[in-house]
Amino acid sequence: MKSYVVALSGASGAVLGVRLVRELLASGCKVYICLSRQAFFILNTEAGIDWAGSSTAESEEKIRAHFGSDNIYYFSDTDLAAPFSSGSFITGGMFVVPCSMKTLSGIAHGYASNLIERAADVTIKEGRKLIIAPREMPFSAIHLENMLKLARIGVTVAPPVPAFYQGPEHIEDIISFIVGKLLDSAGVKNNLFKRWNQEKR
Repeated sequence: MKSYVVALSGASGAVLGVRLVRELLASGCKVYICLSRQAFFILNTEAGIDWAGSSTAESEEKIRAHFGSDNIYYFSDTDLAAPFSSGSFITGGMFVVPCSMKTLSGIAHGYASNLIERAADVTIKEGRKLIIAPREMPFSAIHLENMLKLARIGVTVAPPVPAFYQGPEHIEDIISFIVGKLLDSAGVKNNLFKRWNQEKR
């Protein structure tokens, strides 16, 4: 069973991270999830999802109940002793969806001040796949320089930009497209959206 780390940082678009986790679990993957403190607030505000708990165990229980799966493990962003904070813990890679500009900066500069940044740092140094979805608009020169720095060392920078050639009719269609593209970047097979000229093949 392949394992992935999924981090949700404090940017708009937490529902993308939630859908990504659901699809990874449906693909038979094991998921290690970490949320920043701000991500809990945004998830509740934007989607009405309350995963906050008085303890890590309580949050994990809520998360497992949400997905109906025991193949997901939650770790607080302050837990620098989490298994995936070490390069000796093997995973198929890591997603940061959505990725705030603060988290982007921390990853780009190797700051590793919390578990999300530390896990990303480990993923880079071990040569594993790191996919980040920076959620900001417009990007400043600082943001772009941080993204360029990461792209040059092999990080996949995938802003959650929708396409319209598949004729989306609902917000879920747009979410499916973005999450499908993120999974494509990690080599995870999916059929979440109609691909270009698919009907002509």
